This record gives sequence, C-alpha cells and structure tokens, in this order.
Amino acid sequence: MTQPESVWDYPRPPKVDPSTERVVVTHGGVVICDTTSAIRVLETSHPPTYYLPFADVNWDVLEPVAGTTVCEFKGVAHYADIVVGEHRIPRAAWWYPTPNHRFESLRDHLALYPGRVDEATVDGEVVQAQEGDFYGGWITSRVTGPFKGAPGTWGW
Repeated sequence: MTQPESVWDYPRPPKVDPSTERVVVTHGGVVICDTTSAIRVLETSHPPTYYLPFADVNWDVLEPVAGTTVCEFKGVAHYADIVVGEHRIPRAAWWYPTPNHRFESLRDHLALYPGRVDEATVDGEVVQAQEGDFYGGWITSRVTGPFKGAPGTWGW
C-alpha cells in the first residue's frame, strides 16, 4: 500500500498529477466513467479532485447547462447536470474548455462531485466526498487531513 499523503503537503497554487488508478463512477446503475487515465489536482488543504478524460466519460447522461464560474488557477469552468432516467443532479460535473496555461492538461477532462452520485471508487475503494457544497475533493485512505470544506474552514 502507498504511504498516505497529507493534503497539507500539497502545493498552492495546485499541481496536476496524472493517475493510473482505476476510477469508476456510477449512478442509477449507469456507468458515468471508467478510466485508468485520470488526473488528480492537488491543492493545500484539499483532498484530490479527479479529472476524468472526456473519451472515458458517458456523455449520454450529461446535459450541459448555462452559467460558469472562475477558478483563479484553472480558469472558467462550464457545468453539466447528470441525468439518469428521471433523476437529475444539477451542476454535478464541470470542465475547463480553455484552462489557464499551467493547467492545459485538464483540457478535455471532466470533474464531478463524488457525493452527488451513487458511487465513485478509486482502485475499488469507495470515495468519501469532501464536506461542503463548493469543493469536489475525493477522500480515500490514500490521503489524510484535516480537509477544508467543513463549517468553520472557509478561511483556511
């Protein structure tokens, strides 16, 4: 087993870290993504956010929606709802069509909130979602906190 990583050792600004871990995301019995080519974004105090290659994403369950947000590091994010049958998860996925220079590797990659889908796994381990409704971190036994996102951590 890999030695756990402390999120307090991650840099700011964040770095991108290619991963060969198997990442599988499912909702309502439908596979949203199954990949071994994810990218982790690692930022101080945050569990990793996994970005999944477009080529391995099931776009049949994603509906792009209006509205964007801006990340000071990555650029302008676009959003999609996840729709499986009659169940819609608003703005559950996002991507950067034209990421800022240092984050070019995120082009054609999608991130999603692991706590909004039925299951997200990394190498078979079920992911715990980062607390709060803003950040999209994926908590596994590979990382240790404390993690930003819970009440009272906004100013960290």
